[in-house]
Amino acid sequence: MQLEAEASKVMGVARREFLGLAAGACALAALPRRATAQTYPARPVKILVPVGAGGANDTSTRLIAQKLSESLGQQFYVENLVGAGGNIAMGTAAKAPPDGHTAISVATSFVINSSLYARVPYDPVKDFAPVSLMCSTATLIAIHPSLPARDLHELVALAKASPGKYTYASAGTGTPAHLAGELFKHAYGLDITHVPFTGGNPAMTSTIGGHTPIIFPALSTAAPYVKAGTLRAIAVMSAKRSALLPDVPTMTEQGASEQEADVIVGLLLPAGTPKEIVDLLYREIVKVIGLVDVRERLAVLGFDPVGSTPAEFGAWIKAELPKWAKLVREANLQIQ
Repeated sequence: MQLEAEASKVMGVARREFLGLAAGACALAALPRRATAQTYPARPVKILVPVGAGGANDTSTRLIAQKLSESLGQQFYVENLVGAGGNIAMGTAAKAPPDGHTAISVATSFVINSSLYARVPYDPVKDFAPVSLMCSTATLIAIHPSLPARDLHELVALAKASPGKYTYASAGTGTPAHLAGELFKHAYGLDITHVPFTGGNPAMTSTIGGHTPIIFPALSTAAPYVKAGTLRAIAVMSAKRSALLPDVPTMTEQGASEQEADVIVGLLLPAGTPKEIVDLLYREIVKVIGLVDVRERLAVLGFDPVGSTPAEFGAWIKAELPKWAKLVREANLQIQ
């Protein structure tokens, strides 16, 4: 009995020592994550932008990055990494260390490319941690003023009356403007021809010149031309009208549902980034886009501030992926 008691005593001490060591190991394992969250950002934060400087995505991201630099005490800077419709930047961001010091500001192409391209170097759901859908602008259906159409019904009737006659311009195959055009085209069974250009400016120049009389630009880009009378706005491909062009009705108002093609600007981090960092950036973004000067600047650019939660942005991504995949299949579109 004495030997059993001694053995039990020894085992109890050993068990307490083991549990103490295990607890210590767990604390040490948790320490880096807590320290990372508490000290973030520890150095400048790079925000990849998958389009060239000067575009809507780039300009709005730079505005928000500047304010994040001021509020968090470290530089948030934009690096434009163009190529392959944005896939190079998105693939680079997916493989970046998940410590919050590399982020990517994505546009609508993020939810299009995985179905449009035969192969992309990332998984849009598994490889990223959504932070916030920061702001958005509508896509506009616009035409050259010489076309005898004043609303959506007249434009559809015009195209149906002359199959193959009319063309629409975009910044290139696979761009959001191209896919918005395909969405419109397939919704009404229209025979209109896509003409891809090497960027948004030459596409707009062609439409203003009357060479490709239909275009589906971001409202933020097209608004000055509509106000100047060199473009006629037919409809807003969004759930609500824009304050920038309040007289232009939505597709839904004109009897067309499920024709939304918003141009978004959203922030993503690599998958595995600590939740504390994701939440911190989300909170700071909401503060930034709540600033009066930021909201005024976004309005000038044609953007509505959003500031969705990480969960809401993730849900938006998952809802948009099958929508565009379906269109890509039906239109038989694919880029190798």
